[in-house]
Amino acid sequence: MSVKTHGLGVFLELRKRLQSGLLVVGTNVAAGPADVAISSGGHSSLLVRTPRGDLSLSLPAGVAVKTGSCIHTPVGEPGGGELHFRLRITIERNEREGPASMMETLKAKETYSFHCQGCTTRLLEDRAFSRVLPLPNGNWNAIVDDWCCHPDPFANKKLLPRAEDCLLGDTFILLARDAGCDHTLTQEVSSVGGADGQDPKKPCRRLALVSCASCSSVLGEAVAPGTLKLYITQVVVQPAKTVAARLLDLSSSLSSFHFSLQTPDGKVVLLLWLLNADSIIASVPETCVREGGSSGPPAPLSPSLRAARALKLLYISCSGASTQQREIVTSWEVNSVGHPVVLPLQVCEELLEVMDESNSTLPASMRCMRSYEPQSVSQPALRNVWVPALLSPPPA
Repeated sequence: MSVKTHGLGVFLELRKRLQSGLLVVGTNVAAGPADVAISSGGHSSLLVRTPRGDLSLSLPAGVAVKTGSCIHTPVGEPGGGELHFRLRITIERNEREGPASMMETLKAKETYSFHCQGCTTRLLEDRAFSRVLPLPNGNWNAIVDDWCCHPDPFANKKLLPRAEDCLLGDTFILLARDAGCDHTLTQEVSSVGGADGQDPKKPCRRLALVSCASCSSVLGEAVAPGTLKLYITQVVVQPAKTVAARLLDLSSSLSSFHFSLQTPDGKVVLLLWLLNADSIIASVPETCVREGGSSGPPAPLSPSLRAARALKLLYISCSGASTQQREIVTSWEVNSVGHPVVLPLQVCEELLEVMDESNSTLPASMRCMRSYEPQSVSQPALRNVWVPALLSPPPA
C-alpha cells in the first residue's frame, strides 16, 4: 500500500440487514475493555467514553443502538493492538436509502441541461428526449454466439441514438451532438491499445476524446460522427453521480457482485468484489480522540462526528504489469467473472487512490483478507491479494 496507514482511534461498522455492529477501539485510546463505556447519546447517536475523551457519533436517521447490547469480543493476532466490541442495533424500515440516480432521473418528454462536473460549466442546454432507452449490458456482444444460431448480425455495428434519443449504458449516456456543442466541447484524437504494454496482442486504435472547453476535463468520446458518449462521473444533470451508487444499481439489476473496472480502450485497472451495501461506517483516527485531564471527567468531542452509509468491497489493483496481475485478469475474463464497468482513465486512477486511502483508515485486523479465496475462481494466485475498502454512495 502506498498510502500511509492511520493510527486507529475508534472504528464503527453497523450492518442494517443483520441489525448488528462492530466497534473497534485502539489500545492507545483504551488499554482494556473496562476503559470503554458505550451508551446511547440520544436519538440516532452513539456515545463512546474512553480515558482519552468522550466521542459522540451521529447515526443515520432511523438507526439506534440497543441499550446494554455491547459485548467485548476477544480477537486473534491481527487485532492485537485493538479492542473489539459487538453490539445490536434497531432500524426503522421506512428509511429511504438515497436519492434517485442519473439513470432514474432521465425521462422522455422532459427538458434537461448537462453541466461539467469539474467546473459546473453548462455543456448542453435545454435537451428534450423523445425516447430514453437502456442499452444492452456492457458485455452483450461477447455472448451473442451462445444464443445466435447464425453469424453475428450485430458484428461491427454500433447502437447509436437518433436526434432526440438518449441511450443509457452502464456508466455512460449516448446523445446526439448539436450545434451548441461546438462552443462548449473540444475534441482530440488519441491512440490507445497495445502500445501501453499491458497486452501487446491488442491492436492500437484511435479514440476521439471529448473534453470541456472551459477546464479541459475529459468528458467522454465521439463514438461516431454526430454522437457523444458522456460518462456519468463527468457530467451533472441532477446532484453528482458517484461510482458507488452505480455499482449498487448494477449489482441489484444484474444480480452480480463482481466488477472489472476498465478504461475505454479495454485496459483493466481494478477488479472489485462487492461484499455488502448495508454498512454504516465511522472511522476516527487516534489523533482526533483528545486526551482527557488527569482529574475530572473527559470533555466530549464537539461537534459530533457522523457515521455514513458505505459500500464494503474487496479490490485488486491491476494497473501494474506483474505476472500475477495478468493471471488474475485473464482468469476473470476466461471464467466470465466481473461485469465490465468502463470509465475514463483519470476516474479509474482517482478511484484507486480513494480506495487505498479508505483501506488505510480501517483497523489493522480488517486491512487484508488473509487465507481467503473466491469460490467462483479456483486460481491459487488470488489467495492473499484481496484488499478491503469502503466507498460512500450519495447520502440518504
